[in-house]
Amino acid sequence: MVKLTDDYVDKQKDFNLAGIEVPKYSQEEVSKETDKTPLWVHFGGGNLFRCFHAVIAQKLLNEGIMKSGVIVAETYDDQVIEDIYHAYNNRILSVTMDADGSLQKKLVASVASSVYFNDSNPTGWEYLTNVFENPSLQFATFSITEKGYSLRDSSGNLTKFALEDIVDGPAHPKTNMGAVAHLLYARFLKNQAPIAMVSTDNFSENGAKLENAILTIANGWFENGLVEAGFLDYLKNTSKVTFPWSMIDRITPNPAETVAEKLEKVGFEDSKILHTAKHTNIAPFGNTEETHYLVIEDAFPNGRPALEKAGVILTDRDTVNDADQMKVTACLNPLHTALAIFGNLLGYKSIWQEVENSDLLGLIKNLGYKESLPVVKDPKIINPKVFIDQLINKRLPNRNIPDTPQRIATDTSQKLKIRYGVTIQHYLDEPAFDVANLEFIPLVIAGWCRYLMGVDDQGQEFDLSPDPMLTELKPKVADISLGEAVDVDFHLKDILSNKEIFGFDLYKIGLGEKVEKYFEELISGKEAVAKTIKKTVAEKGTVFA
Repeated sequence: MVKLTDDYVDKQKDFNLAGIEVPKYSQEEVSKETDKTPLWVHFGGGNLFRCFHAVIAQKLLNEGIMKSGVIVAETYDDQVIEDIYHAYNNRILSVTMDADGSLQKKLVASVASSVYFNDSNPTGWEYLTNVFENPSLQFATFSITEKGYSLRDSSGNLTKFALEDIVDGPAHPKTNMGAVAHLLYARFLKNQAPIAMVSTDNFSENGAKLENAILTIANGWFENGLVEAGFLDYLKNTSKVTFPWSMIDRITPNPAETVAEKLEKVGFEDSKILHTAKHTNIAPFGNTEETHYLVIEDAFPNGRPALEKAGVILTDRDTVNDADQMKVTACLNPLHTALAIFGNLLGYKSIWQEVENSDLLGLIKNLGYKESLPVVKDPKIINPKVFIDQLINKRLPNRNIPDTPQRIATDTSQKLKIRYGVTIQHYLDEPAFDVANLEFIPLVIAGWCRYLMGVDDQGQEFDLSPDPMLTELKPKVADISLGEAVDVDFHLKDILSNKEIFGFDLYKIGLGEKVEKYFEELISGKEAVAKTIKKTVAEKGTVFA
């Protein structure tokens, strides 16, 4: 039997017997080097980081390209730091789940230090501030999800906490973006050293969103006389601070009991999954798929390690944006969200089971190949058609990936503007296309409105996944009953006209009424969701092999 905290040098044979690859470097030496010369901070200690970023760092450490490890700053859940990182000596078992059912297992020790970064934790606050004051720090990466960047409510107004941060100043902000701005201000005051702030979160133009959020806070501080003009100059000077854009792609579900059971069978002890008080699902191991991409704008004013030697594609902003638009707005995320919405309504508990349903498969094929692919710009570094082929034929059907529609449905209100709004905009802008020809995007939007009812296709209640807008949106459809006549426009008009959700007033661009029509079909009775999908695919779709 082996466990994460075992000496992987002395017990290398035992790890090998369990099929676990171990690091080729000393974790102790890496930690010492990181204390002296920090290089890389990552915000967000969740499953994607543990299975992707940390593995990239491990590859660089194994090759001697990087001597310093990653400092993890968890901004949301202190229990993750205490019960997962600190409890296991900052180590991770990364498990790649191949389609043939096999598991590739690596003990990852690239995290040199981990901290709960929140103003309620003075020790962690001071520690990370000191790290940012060190001129050796080259870059910070982020995987904190869309809502981690949010400073505004559904009406576009600054939130209560954002306003408080702007008034109170840089000492102890409450929002994520205020806290990061505090770190950059500390660096500015100390030495004005250059740094790259790299969002690797899964949405389009992520670098721009990070930059805008930081500047919103910083401008507020300046207007209130809390920081000097030089700080704004520092943030806007690309020889000092950059906000590179990126595209990231690796399906990383919550740790699965099935994987835990397999690990136990090969003699790995640390397989207990933690469900924290803040509803984080995490474990000493992380499970992920084999296919992955990370494309980053090569804008690092303080230098960087040779990330390309660990599989990262470094390129210019336009190429990053094209690759990201391809994935996030067309070839993956819209399909995933559609499966999440209808998977909940149809009672599915896994993605691979959904794509065995020929109607759902037909839905996402038409969504991807017919409506999205024609308006996607080829980024050249990744072929969009091949990307969708790989997704539909290899990635989604992988029975070894324990991903669920419930996980993917989290925060859907924050995703719709990007995952469907960008494609809609192309149909509005390009003369060769007509937004009136869209059928499957309106069906998915109607499906989301139907999902908000919290009632499945059999008329049974189910739990909605976490979403910051549920409190606002659920009441608008709460009194609708399946099979009963209802004024659909009355119930949906406030939702479908909300530009913060979709990027448009859907009525003004000619899609609101079509969404209402599909919604009316979806609520016509039990099993109406399944029937509507089947009918739409048959009547409006194209058959794809």
